[in-house]
Amino acid sequence: MTQRINYLKQSPALFKKLVELGTLINDGSIEESIRDLVAIRTSQINGCTFCIDMHVKQATIHGERALRLHHLAAWRESTLFAPRERAALAWTEALTTLSRQGVPNEIYERVRSQLTEQELVDLTYEIMATNAWNRINVAFQTVPGSYDKDFGLDRANLA
Repeated sequence: MTQRINYLKQSPALFKKLVELGTLINDGSIEESIRDLVAIRTSQINGCTFCIDMHVKQATIHGERALRLHHLAAWRESTLFAPRERAALAWTEALTTLSRQGVPNEIYERVRSQLTEQELVDLTYEIMATNAWNRINVAFQTVPGSYDKDFGLDRANLA
């Protein structure tokens, strides 16, 4: 296997800015539980094993139930998600897998019925940031669990 570039070491200033964006998002209007679900679902869609691993551990630390995490890939069929969470997940999928037609009005209206204008914008930034992290970690094949101790994720006891 080819050793990929350590993007953090090559561009620490850009890495720091992406971390700062995440901090601002975490201080925004979207509750932690939805941010966790959105980060996991975005990472599932993008096939980012590093990010799936990290976000599942974060969600576990934040108190998310294991069964809901197992149902997340099939959230439409699951009865475990509230309308607000379903709206956030629909928005996540629409933005992560943008079609040539953009975001359908039906999805936009469903999300607007559940989130305020501020929440919708903050959620959009969450999805954008997670997609950015997914892309860089997929590109450089960051090893899942390799930063657990640094990020305090070992507290999840999921190693």
